[in-house]
Amino acid sequence: MATTNRYALGEAPKAVLKRWWHTISSENPSSSVRADRAVLKRAESLQAVACTSAYQRVYRDMAAAHTGEPWRDFQQERIAAIVALAAHVKESTAHSLPKAMSNPAEGSDRNPVSELRFARLLDSPDIEALFTGLRRSLPLIGHAVDVLSLADDVFGWGDVVKKRWAYGYAWPKKSGD
Repeated sequence: MATTNRYALGEAPKAVLKRWWHTISSENPSSSVRADRAVLKRAESLQAVACTSAYQRVYRDMAAAHTGEPWRDFQQERIAAIVALAAHVKESTAHSLPKAMSNPAEGSDRNPVSELRFARLLDSPDIEALFTGLRRSLPLIGHAVDVLSLADDVFGWGDVVKKRWAYGYAWPKKSGD
């Protein structure tokens, strides 16, 4: 029996997430889909997310696609963060989070997410803090990021992801460099 990485979401649940995201981000979503997106966007904590029927529907579909052991509590919490954050994404791009956070808008020489804010994200002590920080950072990057990269990074949040982010972020040069 193959062991599964408890810090990797898996392709089948990610495919469900991607289909769901396409539905909520379509140009003319149904009123129930718009309502689900609005409820998820308003949720300010992971507990609030987990207590919504909008999240529970997506979670159940993802869980049905999941193979292996049932998700543990910490994994369910990460999935809640992923679904709620995905509801904030308007455009799925080829940019990972650190790349999007350090990619200045045309005509600007400043990163959309400051070095200090980015460092605070890296210091997030838990998924709740990461969720709050990312929820506040997504508007700064125009709500545009690779949805599946977001899912992978939030589900796998830990030292490996933090190091990848640190190397992926274009740290601003200091004057005199």
